[in-house]
Amino acid sequence: MKLQKIYEFIIASGIEADPRGAKTVQECLKQTSEEYAALSAKEKAWFDTDKLKNPYDDSRLLNGQPDKEIKTIMAGIDIDTSELLLIDRLNESARGAGRQKIDLALSHHPQGKGFAGLHEVMRMQADIYEQIGIPVNVAEGLLGERLKEVGRRIHAANHQRAANAAQLLGIPFICAHTPADNHAVSFLQKLFDRKKPKQLKDVIDLLLDIDEYKIAAKNNNPPVILFGAPRNKTGKIFVDMTGGTEGPKDIADHLLAAGVGTLVGMHVSDEFYKKLQSKNIHVIVAGHISSDSLGLNLLLDKLEKSGNLKVLSCSGFTRVKRSSEAQTYRTK
Repeated sequence: MKLQKIYEFIIASGIEADPRGAKTVQECLKQTSEEYAALSAKEKAWFDTDKLKNPYDDSRLLNGQPDKEIKTIMAGIDIDTSELLLIDRLNESARGAGRQKIDLALSHHPQGKGFAGLHEVMRMQADIYEQIGIPVNVAEGLLGERLKEVGRRIHAANHQRAANAAQLLGIPFICAHTPADNHAVSFLQKLFDRKKPKQLKDVIDLLLDIDEYKIAAKNNNPPVILFGAPRNKTGKIFVDMTGGTEGPKDIADHLLAAGVGTLVGMHVSDEFYKKLQSKNIHVIVAGHISSDSLGLNLLLDKLEKSGNLKVLSCSGFTRVKRSSEAQTYRTK
């Protein structure tokens, strides 16, 4: 499968799994196209034209010739210079042993221009909040300051470090953040909506039926009830796992008003946790790397089937394959 086709497939799959729905995503892309058309020639010269077809600023093709044929992928939660050197070393040993070399490094967490654009993805959270009953004007207002805060923090980072290493080593490189997270949140929200767990312990039981969370539990990092007792009733469950990074802490007031009884997240900052606790909203942390792995596995299931690709894993990621019937929910 060609490198460009893999990148395009990842973005298309992310849109398909987007909790906002494809129509909303296409409206966002249309708005971006209109904004681009209104730019001056000087502004267009540095505009990231990937934005015209890819609504996820944290996911990019970072290195490689678009027409390069890809057969083997090394996928990891974080692909940095050390993982790229590992790939280079494995490829060197593969040549002597007659093994298939690794053609593509696939990072879940953003790198390069994908890292620089991480905060822009947070805009999608307003549409997600609106879906659960929070007025969109309130959601956008609260997100505005949080987006700026994350943007300020990211702006000073060395975004291109890993991308530069991939260029020097000649390794094709893609980061796929929100497309994978969309798969995780859609999978889990559908699971909870279907199974309707009554108590917090039932949510934990459902999570522990999923291989990625089983693996994490065996490594002493299981899903946990951060606030609430095992026999507390769940109420309305909201899975909050996509949109770049954690949203504004003051959204807690409006989650309560929207009837949310339990928030299930990958991770929760101490500040946000205290806000949720003050509103008596139950908090379950499913796990960061395990949830990332779930989303990436669901995405790779589709990609492998489409392109007859071999996937190797590193950097905290464990490959778990599912049948097409298991894409919507997982049962015991």
